[in-house]
Amino acid sequence: MPPQAHGRVREIPYNYTSFSDREIVIRLLGAPMWQLLEELRGERRTGRSARMLFEVLGDIWVVERNPYLVDDLLENPRRQDLLVEALRHRLREIEKRRGDEDAERAHKVLQLIAAAKAAVDRFAAGFGATEQLRRRVRKALGRHTRDDNIRFDGLARVSHVTDATDWRVEYPFVVLC
Repeated sequence: MPPQAHGRVREIPYNYTSFSDREIVIRLLGAPMWQLLEELRGERRTGRSARMLFEVLGDIWVVERNPYLVDDLLENPRRQDLLVEALRHRLREIEKRRGDEDAERAHKVLQLIAAAKAAVDRFAAGFGATEQLRRRVRKALGRHTRDDNIRFDGLARVSHVTDATDWRVEYPFVVLC
């Protein structure tokens, strides 16, 4: 694919935001990994590993961008574990497929896999961190307002996004009613 054309094609599934694949990769893996992906793009054989990597990133992205999915996964630890294991499984499959005949290419793929594994680890740890922070916020704010005024649910968070917020980047963490 010519370099100009792939800039407009979205390969990350579930990306219904105005973020480009480049922006998502940079947010999840870092700018050096985007550069590595660009270098590897021309060396694709079947594209299967790239699709699996983009599926991993898409799954992380859709959950991080959807407070309702976050709530669902926080309420269902088994579902959360299954999702994280599915992400890790895809990365293991990419690792199996990388091939060692071209050492330089294999090294680049391993760097991408390491960055993706770190992203999955951060994603998985984020659920526990969110629960812990919610408890701390509830305790701190509970000293000043009734418990039912402190809202973390998706509906409250989505409903209180305004034109004054950059909703494409962040949702409020908590809403006080």
